[in-house]
Amino acid sequence: MNIADLEAYLETIIDIAHDAGELILDVYSDDFDVETKGDGTPLTIADQRSHNLICSRLLELTPNIPILSEESEKISYEERSRWRTYWLVDPLDGTKEFVKKSGEFTVNIALMHENQPVLGVVHTPVKQWTHWGVHARGAWKQVGYGAKEQIFAKPYAGGEAIVVASKSHGQAKLEQFLDNVEKSEGSYQVTNMGSALKICLVAEGIGDIYPRLGLTSEWDTASADIIIREAGGKIIQANGKVVVYNKPNILNPYFLAVGAGDYDWLPLLDGIDTNP
Repeated sequence: MNIADLEAYLETIIDIAHDAGELILDVYSDDFDVETKGDGTPLTIADQRSHNLICSRLLELTPNIPILSEESEKISYEERSRWRTYWLVDPLDGTKEFVKKSGEFTVNIALMHENQPVLGVVHTPVKQWTHWGVHARGAWKQVGYGAKEQIFAKPYAGGEAIVVASKSHGQAKLEQFLDNVEKSEGSYQVTNMGSALKICLVAEGIGDIYPRLGLTSEWDTASADIIIREAGGKIIQANGKVVVYNKPNILNPYFLAVGAGDYDWLPLLDGIDTNP
């Protein structure tokens, strides 16, 4: 895909994410009902309104590029497998955090090409943070309408590790992982965060590693995946390979989001069941 095309889309995608964030905040500031989807995850009117806005605006921008959103009607793999380029959207990532009113939820929009993200925007409405990455153009962060700053994952070469952890998922396996970190490196710090922000914290050098030892779907990670790649880090599976998208099953394998450098994090998974 042409890099100039990606850059031409970027500002519009950021605007769409901001506008979706405003709709979400309108609901967030008031009382709202919470439904439960078939997989047990929560759903609110904010998820639905954000989905409708994002999808309608993406169709205006690129009417010939299909969209896969968490709140879409189910699209068969037979159909999806024919897609070379498509939008992958989580209109409200971190609905549990939204319901708890922690502020740690995001709007995620990614452009996928050949089953990998090439453009991604992660917008955090409450904090007014916007992270984005574009293939071969780096990773960036903007607070409100302030200056745009390029971000870089930091290298890790051992010693006290800063571990970014989920607030809601995989706590038993996380404890096993932290035990392994302590045995290997002697000490660690833990920073808890919700939604795709965990990957973004590693991308901007605040954390060294985010071990995801619980279920996620492709729309949870794609937009942050290109951000961390462009920042110099990566997301790897327990087998050391990158995450592949547009699979028959859209659930991700367990993974590690890691910063820059060549430190081998995989031995810290020893003894942990990494099968979803």
